[in-house]
Amino acid sequence: MKLDKTKARPLRLANQQKCDIRTQFGALCYRIRQDKVQVLLVTSRTTKRWILPKGWPIDGATPANAAAQEAWEEAGVEGRLMGNCLGIYSYTKVDTNEGLPCVVAIFPIKVKRLRSIYPEADQRVRKWFSLKKASDLLTEPELRQLVRDFDPKVL
Repeated sequence: MKLDKTKARPLRLANQQKCDIRTQFGALCYRIRQDKVQVLLVTSRTTKRWILPKGWPIDGATPANAAAQEAWEEAGVEGRLMGNCLGIYSYTKVDTNEGLPCVVAIFPIKVKRLRSIYPEADQRVRKWFSLKKASDLLTEPELRQLVRDFDPKVL
C-alpha cells in the first residue's frame, strides 16, 4: 500500500459524536545480525514504555518520509527507507486530557547507522531486540502481531 502526501486532519467515524481519529506514521527500524532480524525500540518520553518511533504527518512529506524523520529524531537512525506500508495499528494517545484515538501506518527502514547525537537522545532510550522479544514488550496487540510477523525477505 502506498500513501500519498497528506495533511493532518481528524477523521470522523459514522455514528460517533466528537470522536476525532488522528493519523501518525511510524518506522519499523531493523537490522540483521547472525541471520536473525532485530528491531530497534525506543522508550516513550512520558510513560517510558517501549514503542516504535512515530509521529504526526509533516506537510510536504510522504508518510514514509515522515516515518523516517521520526526515526532520526527519536532514535538517531540513518538507513534505507522502504516506501511500502507494512500495516497499521491503533492506540489512544494518553498525554491529552481525554485521550486521542490514533491510527499509525508503519514503514520499514533497514538501519545502516545509529548516530550518537540526535534530537531526542537525552529524552529516550533505544535498544535492539529480537522480533519475539520486541513484540512481547509492545503494548498494542495489532503492533505486536505486525512486529512478530515481520519478514524483511518479502519487502
